[in-house]
Amino acid sequence: IILLLLLQLLFSYNNIQSIMSTDDKTPIMVVTGFLGSGKTTLVNYILKEQKEWKIAVLENEFGEVAIDDGLVAESLDAPEDLITMDNGCVCCSVRGDLIRTLGQLSAQRKKFDTILLETTGLADPAPIIYTVQTNPKISEHYKIDSIICLADCKHITQHLDEIKPEGAVNEAQQQVAFADKILLNKIDLVTADEKKAVLERLNSLNKFATVIETEKSRAPLGKIIGLNSFNMDSIMDVDPKFLEEDNERGEHRTDLVQSVGVQFEGNLHAQWFNMFMMDLLKERAADLYRTKGLLSFHGQGNVKFVFQGVHEQINFGPSKTGWKDGEKRLNKFVFIGKNLNRGELTKSLMECLYKEE
Repeated sequence: IILLLLLQLLFSYNNIQSIMSTDDKTPIMVVTGFLGSGKTTLVNYILKEQKEWKIAVLENEFGEVAIDDGLVAESLDAPEDLITMDNGCVCCSVRGDLIRTLGQLSAQRKKFDTILLETTGLADPAPIIYTVQTNPKISEHYKIDSIICLADCKHITQHLDEIKPEGAVNEAQQQVAFADKILLNKIDLVTADEKKAVLERLNSLNKFATVIETEKSRAPLGKIIGLNSFNMDSIMDVDPKFLEEDNERGEHRTDLVQSVGVQFEGNLHAQWFNMFMMDLLKERAADLYRTKGLLSFHGQGNVKFVFQGVHEQINFGPSKTGWKDGEKRLNKFVFIGKNLNRGELTKSLMECLYKEE
């Protein structure tokens, strides 16, 4: 009886130690989703709506010209809490950057309640999960709290159906399959029947994830933050060999998608730029996964304009912060998609500059 009691006490002590060890780790909230699904909007919403948590943001942007980091920085109390990794996609070419960044943060990680990692729209979450779970320098200090996938209800189906070359992964499918929370975003842009069809498709790919319907990425924070909802068992159901080092996963082919970044000084002619965008979307909307930019227009004073697009859907309006007095009026554009002609896009944009008569 005494031996049994000692074993029970030892078992309880080990359980407590295990819980304390897990609780001592800094949680990582991974935000995934295909290009233009609303990830940056969600990050900004989280940063603005809650005041209790101290959050460090790791921003990984796919594109030659960084735009999203500036939009996120506007929502942070301390700009130094934003760390950008823009040398490639966090799940492959900059995975080393992720390891180094988390390693450098480990000494001061207890200043933060959580770390929010916003991946690129082309990121496969599987290598990120594998890195955090299996790298001893990372797993000692961090744990994955949740994997949230933003799904654009208007466009997700065409990305899930996209035919990839043999051996290449479909990133949209991977993002849905590995999520424990799926935010079905932009439901206001579809019919009830279209939404039902998307829900059925998501359920066929991931029966374990909680689906939350949203508009403009606005989800109840109590349903997405600090829930410790990541479940390794569901990952193993998707990929039973996930933790095996020699597990052959599909190749992540970011070369199948182009990113064209253009930037130049000056003020744009509003009418000419509007005509350019109308013609571009009319002819190339299917190939344009994502468009975004920061713009300065003639006659608009210090108002800085932002545009965000997904295929044919474009949102355009003033930024929360304007151009500062004396600031260089640097227009920035990013086009992400297929079959993009850098020369033509640059030439057409330059022709939108306002010229003094």
